[in-house]
Amino acid sequence: MTRFSDLALRIASAEDEAWAVHNKALQMQRRGEDVVVLSIGDPDFRTPEPIVDNAVSHMKVGRTHYSPALGELGLRRAVADYETRVSPHPCSVDEVSVFPGVTPGIYAVMSCLLNPGDHVVLIDPMYVGYEPIFNALQVEMQLVDAQSRQAFLVDPEAIEAAVTPQTRVIFINTPGNPTGAIMPRDDLNRLAAFCQQRDIWLVSDEVYSMFTFDKPHISLRTAADSLDNLVVIDGLSKSHAMSGWRMGWVVAPKELTSHLGDFAAMSQFGCPQFIQDASAFALNNDEYYVKEMRDVYKKRRDLVCEYLLKMPGISFTKPDAGMFVMIDVSSVDENDTRFASQLLEKEKVSLLPGSAFGRMTGGHVRFSLVQPVDVLESGCERLDRFLRNYN
Repeated sequence: MTRFSDLALRIASAEDEAWAVHNKALQMQRRGEDVVVLSIGDPDFRTPEPIVDNAVSHMKVGRTHYSPALGELGLRRAVADYETRVSPHPCSVDEVSVFPGVTPGIYAVMSCLLNPGDHVVLIDPMYVGYEPIFNALQVEMQLVDAQSRQAFLVDPEAIEAAVTPQTRVIFINTPGNPTGAIMPRDDLNRLAAFCQQRDIWLVSDEVYSMFTFDKPHISLRTAADSLDNLVVIDGLSKSHAMSGWRMGWVVAPKELTSHLGDFAAMSQFGCPQFIQDASAFALNNDEYYVKEMRDVYKKRRDLVCEYLLKMPGISFTKPDAGMFVMIDVSSVDENDTRFASQLLEKEKVSLLPGSAFGRMTGGHVRFSLVQPVDVLESGCERLDRFLRNYN
């Protein structure tokens, strides 16, 4: 009889169930059916051509070999320069480590900070990829509710109240996926001070940092007075339409960065040189491209929200950032998975059930903005028709 490790069973999370509607939509699409797929967070933009050209040029000159575990110095310097520009605190290359995407960076950080049985405080709702990481590490999650009626923002006092004697990390995501909520500067400052007093690590996933609309993103490094116990994780997947390039980084105190280098040497042995070279180029020459994409997403958000305002039986929170709109359909059907499944069956529109992200988005569906305007309009029209005929 074939046997598998306990780890393999722990990471077999509900994520597969969460993606069932999306996967079915892709199957229907492959059969030639006219499906509007709005259940994925992969940018529809092509990676800007100068970034692609830069990667190709570095491949041609032989930048295709092993790289240092912590990352190529050029990219680490570009990240340090970026963090120094956006924060009052200088950042050095010794505080930067490179990973093949934000999720591997999170896994590495948590592996270096947490032992089995430790507690981590997180905000519900949260990105679906977090839970398998903590299940793998055998860490207990303490969840703090972020409610839609409060624009999915959490009072820092509630986060502090969730801390136990076993808590080693508070993990936040700002701007948030799936909600687009941006944590205020004062809240971040308070949490940073609280964690320093309690000798707790404060870790922030900020992969949507460059995709804010009506108000600016405030980085944890910007808001905090001291950086001794802070970690910021970011990457290029969303902001530069480079999801398939798999490029992320961690900014952390030097001692933790050293441990992250050991972890990277053991687990991945570096990222491709030519991708790191092009990523450094992207960070140093990105102002126009990022702004252009951000402006398009803002127009898409406003368009979708205008449609949603006219639809019966639903409510929604207009996101401050990101590429999603969370729609509360609980007045129509409390079971968001059933709602999404019937929407796909009857109108061939694929939205992601909100329960995939936690209790606080049960009864919601996530509407993705990573499609051209004509596709979004078609999706909105079909959703409106579905709601008006729902029984």
